Amino acid sequence: MPLSAQVDDSTSDTVHVIEASSFQLEATDRFHPWIAALLNLSADHLDRHSTLGAYTAAKARVFANQTSDDWTVVNADSPEAIAVAACSRARQVRYALGPDAPLASVFADRGFIWQRTSEGDVPLVPLSAVQLAGRHQLSNVVAATAISTLAGADGGAAVRALEGFTGLEHVMEPVATIDGVRFVNDSKATNVDAAARSIESFDAVVAIVGGKFKGGDLRDLAGPLQAHGRAVVAIGEARPLVSEALSSTVPVVEAASLGEAVTRAWTLARPDGVVLLAPACASFDMFVDYADRGRRFKEEVQRLAHDANAESEQ
Repeated sequence: MPLSAQVDDSTSDTVHVIEASSFQLEATDRFHPWIAALLNLSADHLDRHSTLGAYTAAKARVFANQTSDDWTVVNADSPEAIAVAACSRARQVRYALGPDAPLASVFADRGFIWQRTSEGDVPLVPLSAVQLAGRHQLSNVVAATAISTLAGADGGAAVRALEGFTGLEHVMEPVATIDGVRFVNDSKATNVDAAARSIESFDAVVAIVGGKFKGGDLRDLAGPLQAHGRAVVAIGEARPLVSEALSSTVPVVEAASLGEAVTRAWTLARPDGVVLLAPACASFDMFVDYADRGRRFKEEVQRLAHDANAESEQ
C-alpha cells in the first residue's frame, strides 16, 4: 500500500510506518520523518545509482529535514550506518544485538530486549516472544522495539505484536521438508549482504544464488558459505559471476531454470541439509519481481514433494 493511499484516512493521531527506498529518497525535497531509522548499509542498486557514494547519499536523505525535535534510530553494530547517520540533526538512539556495542541504549541480552536508562536497564520485550529465525531478523526486532518505544508503545503491546507475527512471505519463509531436507524461501534477499545474513542463519546450506546482478561483491558470500554451506546452485544472468566468485569455496553447479535448480539443490542437500533461495540478485531476468520468484520457488518445491511422494508409493 503506497503512503499516498493513506492520506485521506490520516488524522493528527495517525502514525505512519514507512519503508522508504533509495529510489524514493533520492527525489525527496520536504520529506520529514519524526523518527528515521537506518538499519544497515551495504552495496545495492548499483545498476541504478552510479556509485556506492551516490547510493549512500540517497539513503542519507531520510535525515535531511530532521530537526533537534526528531529522533534518529541507528544500528550500533553497523559502522557504515553510524557514519551515514552522523549527518542527522535529530536526537540519536542506537540499538544493538548485544550490550557492549558503543552507546547502544536498546539491546538484546539475558533473554530480553532492554532499554538502558540513567536508573538502570529496563526490560522491554522477552526474546521468547520473537517467532523469527536469524540474527539479522532479531536485529530488526530490536530496531522496531526502539522505534515503537520512542513512538509511545509499551512493552505489552510489542509482545502482542511479536507473538502474532511469524514472518513475511518471501523472507526466511519455511516452505516444506522433503526426505529430511528443509526448503526456505528468502527471495527478498536481493543483495549480497542480505543473502549472507540468510546463509548464516542455517547449517548445511545449499544456496540458490543468481538473477540480474545489481552490484556488490559476490565473493562476500564465501565466508558464510565456508562456515554454513554445502554447495551453490547458480541461476539467471549472473550464473558465470556466481561460479567465478564462489567455486573455489564450495561446489557450484548451474541450472537453466528454477525447477532444475530446486531439483539439483535437493540432491546436493540430502539427507539433512537446507535448500535456501537467497539470490543476492534482482529477479527481472527471469521473473516479474522477487515475489513472483518466491511463488515460483514454492510451486517447484511442491511439485518436487508430489513427485517424491509418488515415487515412494510405487
